[in-house]
Amino acid sequence: MKLLHLDASVLNDNSASRILTAKIVQQLRGKHADLQVTYRDLSVDAPAHLSAEILGTRFAPADRWNPLQKAEAALTETLLEEFLGADIVVIGAPMYNFSIPTQLKAWIDRVLQVGRTFRYGESGPVGLAGGKKVIVGSSRGGAYSSTEQLRALDFQEDYLKVVLGFVGVTDVTIVRAESLAMGAEARSKSLDDAEQQIGQLLLAA
Repeated sequence: MKLLHLDASVLNDNSASRILTAKIVQQLRGKHADLQVTYRDLSVDAPAHLSAEILGTRFAPADRWNPLQKAEAALTETLLEEFLGADIVVIGAPMYNFSIPTQLKAWIDRVLQVGRTFRYGESGPVGLAGGKKVIVGSSRGGAYSSTEQLRALDFQEDYLKVVLGFVGVTDVTIVRAESLAMGAEARSKSLDDAEQQIGQLLLAA
């Protein structure tokens, strides 16, 4: 069984999403003795954001690519193979300004590839990357799940669900720690609740 573990927080040891993903992966290792884990720290080694030069590889034959295009095409292929080959994907996704970190968006822009993770059929897009489980370690400073008004500001969790659904991944679980900036007591309780959710989630898996 293969697991792809992605972290995107820039806060390193102070990151709540990193705490969540580490606990999720630790418990999955205990549950699956044969688990093979590929780890990517997107805040340390983020893919470059798409540019006209990088996108140009999709419209020109490989023998016309310059050195940068060759390197970026090879990286894109590696990221695609890691994602497509994974049975489980664990994503650390903190909320930054109501959305996800730009580094995680750069990874998404590499793996959403027509003909590889989705295609367009007669009735619209068809996901090609289904059959895997995704667990998102979500963290945010406010209590964005507490009211309809605050839920309307969430372009983090909902965005990830839409993107994953677009490529055919429907088995998505959110492990959430929020209210993290609302005092030490609220932070501690939220992390404790999330850890309990992780235990219950993996017991049921």
